[in-house]
Amino acid sequence: MDSAQQPTAASVFDALGAEYERAFGGSDAHRASLELLLERLAPGSRVLDIGSGTGRPTARTLTDAGHEVLGVDVSPVMVDLASRQVPGAEFRCADIRELTLDEASFDAVCVYFSLLQLSRADQQDVLRLAARVLRPGGHLAVATVPLDVEGVSGVFMGQPVRVTSFGAEAFTAAVVAAGFTVLAQESTLFTPDHPAAVPEPHLFLLARRT
Repeated sequence: MDSAQQPTAASVFDALGAEYERAFGGSDAHRASLELLLERLAPGSRVLDIGSGTGRPTARTLTDAGHEVLGVDVSPVMVDLASRQVPGAEFRCADIRELTLDEASFDAVCVYFSLLQLSRADQQDVLRLAARVLRPGGHLAVATVPLDVEGVSGVFMGQPVRVTSFGAEAFTAAVVAAGFTVLAQESTLFTPDHPAAVPEPHLFLLARRT
């Protein structure tokens, strides 16, 4: 598949829509990650959700706890769903790398499984961006599928995808190199609620801007 034919993240998640939420919304580890983050947030904190998807569970959980959330996603379908499902948050349809955000303007950044269709260099850029927009001492909640793969074509919930990731140690090192201290990590095996799904490893990290 040449570069002109490769599926984009926007096209994949436009096609999946609410089906993605049904498949992944039952992740106990995701909710536990959010609870760890909430324990460290002051009331009324400002949170950036990169790859905000349908808005649930991340933006919904944060807004229900009284925090101000800006969600950013490349999929217009996901942004529309999130805006309707979580009216208490703000959502923008954009590539986070092309959005102008003030430095040190957020108390926390969430990046749940939204790096996997980026190159390794671009993943590192997004992690560094997260550090830039966080105030000193701000927190990063990030999750990925920790596999040592680069540009691998596959099928995800019936949609063709091209995936790049790091192994667990290399991903943790990338988070540290971006300017973070890792406070907690959780590794789990999760099977999405979808007929085409198979068990997949998940890695959740909570980190603080150094």
